[in-house]
Amino acid sequence: MNLSATKPADFDSFWQGTMDDLARFPARPEIEVLPIRCTDYATMYRVLLTGAGPYRLFAYLSVPVGEGPFPAIYYVPGYSSVVAPIPQGSPNQLRSRYVTLSLAARGQRNSDMPFAAMFPGFLTEGIDDRDSYMFRWVAADCVRGLEFLLSRPSDEVDATMVTASGGDMALIASALHAGVTHLICGPALFYDTAELASRTREYPLTEVNDYARLHPESMDEVRRTLSYFDLRWFAPRVRATTLLLAGAPGGSLDRRALDPLVGSVQGDVTVHDSESSSYKDGLFTESWLTEQLGFDEPILPVGWQ
Repeated sequence: MNLSATKPADFDSFWQGTMDDLARFPARPEIEVLPIRCTDYATMYRVLLTGAGPYRLFAYLSVPVGEGPFPAIYYVPGYSSVVAPIPQGSPNQLRSRYVTLSLAARGQRNSDMPFAAMFPGFLTEGIDDRDSYMFRWVAADCVRGLEFLLSRPSDEVDATMVTASGGDMALIASALHAGVTHLICGPALFYDTAELASRTREYPLTEVNDYARLHPESMDEVRRTLSYFDLRWFAPRVRATTLLLAGAPGGSLDRRALDPLVGSVQGDVTVHDSESSSYKDGLFTESWLTEQLGFDEPILPVGWQ
């Protein structure tokens, strides 16, 4: 892997400026019960939050029935148009054990007014200008969701067990805001992006290649923008106990490729090599989290049991 990219000299001030912009806008949460998604073991809420801009964001909040506080899982937005209350394929019974928050960042459905993201195309929205690149504000949205989760009452959320789970934005949010104790991250978008994209035709990284063919004159600015999102520069801020989900051995994001990232995270790090099986990888992830949080058994989908 070509790791020639260097951390921008103003990386820290750029992201501090982004967080300062976010702080200008109070979250002003609105919370409403969603009866159709409630069960006898968990109550689901519809949440509206204000992000930077201002921009109104949507989230699902689920709280177990019974006496808390409960550990929390923050499902940080991934690269998809639709956000579910919990990730597709996950057992609904997770909601009996954890407070869960699933945020739709700007552009994703339910947070798509006034901006509705296009897929493919979202990855390169405004990418030739670091200040207006859409993922700058997506990162701020992810921090706003974390702030909201951590603001919940102490008899609801156990602040000593807050997990951020997802892709690149899970690590970025954990780096930009303290409070995440456990991190599950599968890098996909923002790790030496320009170099990886040039060597693949796989979606979504190939969006960068499409952009390069259409706008070759802008690629220096694109590389500059992407340098502010590289996970390597965020990693030293991460102090959570971390599970990094690497690609299969020999892949572009396998354990060897992620070594610089692993060495920079400040918390304890476990690396799992993908077994190219959603069952095996998922079982490892759920077992890891269960052990980290002190539970006896993971809650698994029926088909895995």
